[in-house]
Amino acid sequence: MSDRYRTLLLLRHAKSDYPSGVADHDRPLADRGIREAALVGDWIRTSVSPVDAVLCSTATRTRQTLERTGIDAPVHYVDRIYEATPGIIIDEINGVAARFGDATGDPSTLLVVGHEPVMSGLALGLADEATSRGATAEAILEKFPTSAVAVLRTNRPWAELELRGAELVDFYIAR
Repeated sequence: MSDRYRTLLLLRHAKSDYPSGVADHDRPLADRGIREAALVGDWIRTSVSPVDAVLCSTATRTRQTLERTGIDAPVHYVDRIYEATPGIIIDEINGVAARFGDATGDPSTLLVVGHEPVMSGLALGLADEATSRGATAEAILEKFPTSAVAVLRTNRPWAELELRGAELVDFYIAR
């Protein structure tokens, strides 16, 4: 354990469109998604410490969501985040210091842009015993809609983050 807190943001991509003949991985944002991605970016910039690093799915809708948030931080696009499990995302988070070492050292605030159902499962799985039963967890259990972001805090290095290893501190839905 360290005395330095790290913040993890788990963002579900914004509302996507369903154009005919377009594969799921390649679906773009809908007009509503474009607007809401900007709103969630505004909220992140005003409510959370500056984002130091981003892990983002390679899907078109996640890339466009990140772009529309206006978050300016080093980004790694990770194929494994598309159709991931919570364990895969934790594995990617555990490797953050090595992945971003030259650009940011050990990032204080990490944003992960991904998909459901993994974002809700991961947020609830990482939440410690005290916060896994609170109002924020209940809101996530009810629904983790598009353009929603869960905020977790931990004093563990990213390489040591594991299930029940973070405090679930906020959940915001951009509308």
